[in-house]
Amino acid sequence: MTEAPESAGDSRRGPARRRPGTPCWVSLMAHSMTTAQAFYGELFDWEFRPGPDRLRPYVRAVLAGRDVAGIGRLPPDLPLPVAWTPYLASDDVDLTAETVRRCGGTIGVGPLETGDAGRLAIGSDPSGAVFGLWQAPAHRGTDQGGGPGTPVWHELHTFETANVAKFYATLFDYGTERREPDAELGSESGPGSESESRSRAGSRAESGTGSGSGTGASCDDHVTLSLAGRPVAALHGAGAELPRARGSHWLTYFAVADAYASLDRLTALGGRVLAPPRDTDRGRVATVTDPEGARFALLERGC
Repeated sequence: MTEAPESAGDSRRGPARRRPGTPCWVSLMAHSMTTAQAFYGELFDWEFRPGPDRLRPYVRAVLAGRDVAGIGRLPPDLPLPVAWTPYLASDDVDLTAETVRRCGGTIGVGPLETGDAGRLAIGSDPSGAVFGLWQAPAHRGTDQGGGPGTPVWHELHTFETANVAKFYATLFDYGTERREPDAELGSESGPGSESESRSRAGSRAESGTGSGSGTGASCDDHVTLSLAGRPVAALHGAGAELPRARGSHWLTYFAVADAYASLDRLTALGGRVLAPPRDTDRGRVATVTDPEGARFALLERGC
């Protein structure tokens, strides 16, 4: 879902070069890398290898010999939540970072060199959602083509989409299209669309209601971002139902072969279910957290 290659390239050399604006990498900043590696290694069958020296402590998650994500340690002196951060491809990180600032966003890290991993920056959009920028000379990002255990979609959850849609469209010339809620993966929570989903997953779901507990939004504020006519990400305006303690944030979706089996494994490993599985046009989706509270979603396609 997130591939918008600029050229077909040679499959023997890895993925084609990412078109600017394409989500090309995702990275988790955790308090305990040991805990994170144990959890995600078991959940997604990931193995781990050392990451760029400049970013250490940092590891690359590897699946079937190919890079799929990164995990780093959150500095103890930074009051930031444990979270997954998507990176958007850029041909010129310095220029894109300056555009971020000019359009009302902020840059908190970089731009900086990371050796053979390229040049990156981390910032936030005008709503406060954190995202990364990556100019990659050699390592081009996630190598997997959407199989189980790989990131396949990214969705911004914010108060309203109008202003942030203009911001991202200015950065990367995205096409924007307003969609019906059921056409997208949608909110972070809410009941499944089938009675079976509700009955099988209800016992796993985290209890609690209200805007502070992560319950789903009822408003129909959904925008798809596209490059060359191909959807690459989405924006969801949750209105007053945006979790107050979380604020605007990007949610990453990881593909799984079986949503229910993955939820059983996740809870056994210490994760939590925020929203039980529900069926969407893109597949069966559940919103979850890891043991340290980082939110992400599981997506079983073809349901």
